[in-house]
Amino acid sequence: MSGIVFFRSTDYEAIAEFYRDEVGATVWLEQSACTICKYDNLLFGFCDADETETEGVLTFVTEDRAGVDEFYERFADRARDEPSVNEAFDIYNFFAEDPEGRTMEFQTFLHETDPV
Repeated sequence: MSGIVFFRSTDYEAIAEFYRDEVGATVWLEQSACTICKYDNLLFGFCDADETETEGVLTFVTEDRAGVDEFYERFADRARDEPSVNEAFDIYNFFAEDPEGRTMEFQTFLHETDPV
């Protein structure tokens, strides 16, 4: 089993719905006050809290540039910038914000990587 990254949320059901409906994640597990989502091999959860936690970055990796561009078309209104090549990390990416102000990154590696 892999790990899970959790975030506090004042509206965990709505934010989980956003990631399911807009990003394409699935619900992996429902708990009494938490929803755990899955996107490929990434597990991330949102739990009921009095304040929203926005630290950190949820990075979604696509197979190629076209995948990043598709996400950009979907999230252009939430994007901080247009997709571009980041030469330091040899990736193609852009950043956006989810409805609670959390940072999302959509990227693809421009070099071969080992399977996960």
